[in-house]
Amino acid sequence: MLLNQFLILAAVLFCIGVYGVLARRNGVLVLMSIELILNAVIINLIAFGAMLGGESAVVASVFALFVIAVAAAEVGVGLAIVLMLYRNRQSIDVSDVDLMRG
Repeated sequence: MLLNQFLILAAVLFCIGVYGVLARRNGVLVLMSIELILNAVIINLIAFGAMLGGESAVVASVFALFVIAVAAAEVGVGLAIVLMLYRNRQSIDVSDVDLMRG
């Protein structure tokens, strides 16, 4: 497969993720959109690493693993925030977050 195909796939995923973050009010959908953005980054890392070959492929794979670890941490913290929002407001609407100021 060509590098262009991977870059187009990553660009489409990134655009869908940005649209989801900007247009959605549901907290879970916003988290899913952020995951799409991070997956687009991972696809770019792996594609460019494979294109350059050699040691670059290994470095790209290591960076991809770091991105996956950050994504896992983001999901854990994000879901905890969404659960606390639901417990306090009985809604997971992101626009209600500013009402929780103490």
